Amino acid sequence: MEVNIDKLEMLLKEKFWGNKSLLARTLELDVSHVNRVFNNNGKGAGAKFCGAIIKYCESNNLNYKEYIFFNNNVNKITK
Repeated sequence: MEVNIDKLEMLLKEKFWGNKSLLARTLELDVSHVNRVFNNNGKGAGAKFCGAIIKYCESNNLNYKEYIFFNNNVNKITK
C-alpha cells in the first residue's frame, strides 16, 4: 500500500488551504505523522494514515482509490 502524494497534495491545497495541522486534526492523526508522510514523498504512510484517508474519503464522498494505491499482490491467492 502506498499513497498518491500528488493527489494528497491537491487535497491538502483544495480542502485544507495547505494547512497540514488542519489535515492532521481532521484525520485524527498527529501532525508529525502527516508532516513525515508529505516530507518523505508519501513514504511511511502506513496503515494508520491510509485508514484515516479512507475514512475521510468515505465521509466526504471521495474515491479513496485515487489517494491510495494497493499492491497487486495483496489480493492474490496462490495455489
